[in-house]
This record gives sequence, structure tokens and C-alpha cells, in this order.
Amino acid sequence: MLAGRTASTLLTYDGPMARKSAAPITPPDASMRVVVLHGTELFLLAEYSRRLAESLREAHGDIEQFEFDGAQVPLATVLDELRSWGLMQTHKLVILDNASDFMKAAGNRPAMERYAQDPMSETTFLLRSREWRPGNFDKAVKKVGAVIKCDVPREHEAVGWCMARGRKHHSAEIDRDAAELLVERIGPVLSRLDGELAKLAASVDPAPDGGQVRVTRAAVVELVGLGREEQAWLIQDTVLSGSAGEVVRKLHALYQVGRAPSVLLMWALLDLARKLNEAARRSEHGESRATVAKALRLWGPSAQIIPDVAGRLGSLRIGRLFQEVLDLDARSKTGRMPALSDAPANRVATLRTLECVAVQMADRLR
Repeated sequence: MLAGRTASTLLTYDGPMARKSAAPITPPDASMRVVVLHGTELFLLAEYSRRLAESLREAHGDIEQFEFDGAQVPLATVLDELRSWGLMQTHKLVILDNASDFMKAAGNRPAMERYAQDPMSETTFLLRSREWRPGNFDKAVKKVGAVIKCDVPREHEAVGWCMARGRKHHSAEIDRDAAELLVERIGPVLSRLDGELAKLAASVDPAPDGGQVRVTRAAVVELVGLGREEQAWLIQDTVLSGSAGEVVRKLHALYQVGRAPSVLLMWALLDLARKLNEAARRSEHGESRATVAKALRLWGPSAQIIPDVAGRLGSLRIGRLFQEVLDLDARSKTGRMPALSDAPANRVATLRTLECVAVQMADRLR
């Protein structure tokens, strides 16, 4: 009996790793007759599928592979393929994409439950889907295979994955702070991270002793560009400068030229006010600058600037600023000032709303 498990996974190059609170994940292999892969992380879905196919080829030689779209294929077609003998090879891999849609059709789930209870030994059935509703089918599958959740990992898990993936697959040693910045810039989507790791490994000069390439934070800064969403956060540094003129110019560059989303720009302003408020409160309770920076997860120059500004202005002034920003945000959402909208007809009014909030913040921080 096989111990298939349902748990969130993080795939490293060496194999799948469950989060600390979950049981270890059994990767799919040739011994499994039915495998369910579900979740939103396409890299994991593709990687697990590849590993399963490789394992089957190692066990059986060449295999026949058939793929169906679960949103369109009838039940009879799937069952016929699962139960029939291969014409050319000794083993078949039957893949059903959009499996959740397939299971919703009348009569399909009970039929699949019966098949999973007594699957063909000459066939491996792989079901793939972004969404998945567990039930009795999963219980039957776990006796003959595995049900594996393939979700986008959390940020700290993605950092560890980058370091392991770089070392084992791209022959590059990724410094932890470099991996942290890469995840910050790209997000924890593994397929995008893997592409950037390949680019970094190919672009960085090899080690003088012929060892692995080392990717530093500086290399990530130089080679990995900012996305539109991350560009929105650049407004924080400009607001901290206290220059209203610089704030207006930066907003124009970010919103009109860089096309950063207005909602994220407003969120970046709110986030800065929140951080300043929390930093001021912590500073007045005797916490050091380093402790405040760590508690607020501040990076780079902001780790020094935000505690300094908060300490200089004090919690009373910063608290009033925080409340003013919250009030301005509320006004933009209740019709008392132009609402945020990135539609072409509304961009000028939206820019004025953002300028109003950002300039007022800059004036208060001088």
C-alpha cells in the first residue's frame, strides 16, 4: 500500500519538502497507479509530471502517453484508454488536465472512485488541475498513488528553494541576501525564479578557482529589473526625502511613464505611514534602531532612514500623519475626492489624488 499524502509542498532540486507542520511528501514514481497534482504553481505541476514520466520509462522502457482535456472529454473515452492494452508499449501514461472540471460532470466522480479502487497495473493515471475538491476519490488514490498539492510557496520557502535550485541545477552558489532580493523582486513563483536564476548563473563571472559561480545581492540589483508592481514601492524613499517637488516628479515617472498601478502606489504610501508610526512607538519604548528595523522587516537605506525620521518627529506627530493618510485614503474611496482608477479617462484625476497624499506626507516629514 502506497502512502500518498496531501500537503503543501516546496520542491527543491533534490526532491519535495513539506512545510514543517506537514508530513513528508512522497514524490510520484513508477509504483503509483493514480496520481493527482493540483494547485496554482505551474512549475511544480510540470516538474512532478516530468519526474513521473521519467520514473515510468526507467521502470518500463518506452511508454505510450495520452493526454485529454477534462473540460471536454467524455467519461467513456477516458475509461476506455485506462482499461485498454497498449498497442506498441508495455505501459501507458494517461494524463487528464482540467481534472476538476471532469470530476464535476454527472457520474464521473463515482466512476473514477471505482477505477481508483482497482486500477489497471499496465496504466498510470495522472490527473492535473488548478482547483481540487477532495473526497472519497482521494482516499482511494492514496492507497495506490499520491495526491500532491502544488501551491506557490511562501516567501521564505522560495528563498531556500532558490539557493538549492541554483546550487544543484544552475551550478551557482546563491547568497541568502541575493535570494531574498530575488524573491522580493520576482515574487515566489518558481517558474519565474528559475528563469532568473538561469540568467544570473550565465551572466556572473565564474569563480577564479573554477568552482561554482557565486551570485551576490549586487548581481541581483544589476541584472534583475524591477517589475511594475515593485516600482510602486520606490515612492517611499522619495516621500522620506521631504521634497514635494521630487515627490511630484517621481509619481509622474512611476504612474504616467512606468504605469505602476495606482492602488499599489496608494498602498505603498499607507505602508510607509504605518511603518513610521510603528517605528516611532517602538523607539519611544527604548528599542534600538536595529531592533526596530528587524521588527518592521526594513531593508537597505530604509532600515536606517525610517527609524531616524520616526525618532526625530516622535509618535505624536507621526501618529497624526498616519491618521491623515488614512483619512485621505478613505476620502478617495467615498467620493469626497477623485477615486483611484487606471482607466485612460481617469488617470489625470487619479494622479492628482496620489499627489495630494504623497505631497502632504512629504511636507509633514520635513
